[in-house]
Amino acid sequence: MIKLERLSLFLVELPLVSPFATSFSEERVKHALLVSLTADGIMGWGECVAGSGPWFSAETVETARYVISEYIKPILSAHKTFTHPSELRRLFSSIRGHPMAKAAVEAAAWDIYAKSQKKPLFQVLGGVREEVPAGVSVGIHRDIPSLLATVEGYLAEGYQRIKLKIKPGWDLEPVRAVRERFPDVLLSVDANAAYRFSDLPTLKELDRFGLLMVEQPLGFDDLLEHVRLAQTLSTPICLDESIDSAHRAWEAVELGACRIINVKQGRVGGITEALEIHALAMDRKIPLWCGGMLETGVGRALNVHLATLPGFTLPHDISATKRYFREDIADPPFELKDGFIPVPQKPGLGVEINWDRLLRSCTWSRTWKI
Repeated sequence: MIKLERLSLFLVELPLVSPFATSFSEERVKHALLVSLTADGIMGWGECVAGSGPWFSAETVETARYVISEYIKPILSAHKTFTHPSELRRLFSSIRGHPMAKAAVEAAAWDIYAKSQKKPLFQVLGGVREEVPAGVSVGIHRDIPSLLATVEGYLAEGYQRIKLKIKPGWDLEPVRAVRERFPDVLLSVDANAAYRFSDLPTLKELDRFGLLMVEQPLGFDDLLEHVRLAQTLSTPICLDESIDSAHRAWEAVELGACRIINVKQGRVGGITEALEIHALAMDRKIPLWCGGMLETGVGRALNVHLATLPGFTLPHDISATKRYFREDIADPPFELKDGFIPVPQKPGLGVEINWDRLLRSCTWSRTWKI
């Protein structure tokens, strides 16, 4: 039995190395909410993947801070102990929605649990790899020459897959240019729900470029139109935003809305929910990969451990630390080695908080006794 002692929240701001533009926003600074739980003298960490605004999801760092402070904390105080971190999903089930807030707290519990077992998290989860293949997500650029230069730089670093962010007006020409310049690269595109089914002529043109997948082309909460699109395109559809739970993943697979799933543990409500999606994918032979949300080293470490599971067979959006930050709040930094990110081998997440950097970047913090 693990007895909880304290809960701490930290809001941090970290400037990005370069702006990151998608179909719905541009980010220059990473606003992150970090969660720390202390139990039996062990400190565990989690990171809320919500953004500063309700663009990717309805959640933000501020809504997560409120939900954790006002609703999750009282639940933890009422129960005080857990035997296994998967129990927190049931404890939090009375709170509707807010999966990113729940996932951040659950992640800290998983970190504590793995540390109590004196094992790296991937071993506790049943991971089978000690390094994971790395892809990189390339944001929308001001022009095609700058895009090609960026892609060339990432390929020179060794990234195994290039994912291009697209939107109406920035789609066929940049994809064509990258494919012509780099004919053999493993290439995918991500629309972040920017298109409608009426854009079918444009989406159908993407079949010409030999893409690994088209990620979330239609509405963020849609399945049925993705079914129609999947029946029309030869390129596999991958769902991201539409998959917000294991049950939703089951619905998507049953309907034939996708052939690939991007798993973001924060988006679906935590590691426990992600493990259910993994079990479904293994049973139905659906390829998985682990998506990223510009995480700090805390969230990045969690993604790396999750990506070691056997069902995660495609290169992930798990880039080296220097891809986003000059200075992270966790050590050691993640580095790309021959196209792979090594999995931390120390107990738990396997990274250590650099308290000087954390406090320097921190704009708000609070600690409560449980």
